[in-house]
Amino acid sequence: MASFAPATARAYAPARKRDAEAAPRLQSRPGRAVRPQQRPRVAGGVLWIVIVAALLAGIVALNVAVLRLNMQVEQLDNQHDELVSKHEGLQSQLSTAAAAGRVEEIATKTLHLGAPAATTYLELKHRGR
Repeated sequence: MASFAPATARAYAPARKRDAEAAPRLQSRPGRAVRPQQRPRVAGGVLWIVIVAALLAGIVALNVAVLRLNMQVEQLDNQHDELVSKHEGLQSQLSTAAAAGRVEEIATKTLHLGAPAATTYLELKHRGR
């Protein structure tokens, strides 16, 4: 059978030397503590991307709503213009129908009314209390 000899300190020395060489050397400066480098925070970046995307989606939705309202305003303006022109036409017809010469003509021809012989005005006295 084979016998094993106890390990000596020499066997472990090269391994320690390799570990020391592989690790980066941190030199401390006076007045500053040595900090290990931080890993980049991916979760924070993703959070900002989500926030910016939500804001952009809100802006797009707001622009769509404004465009719809502008279309409604344009339709209402067109409808207003049509109603104004219709109102002006009706005003013209009313003024033509209410003209004194036309009313007198209708009264004499259609209703067979004649012109009044004389016009009499009565003046009423005011009763004072």
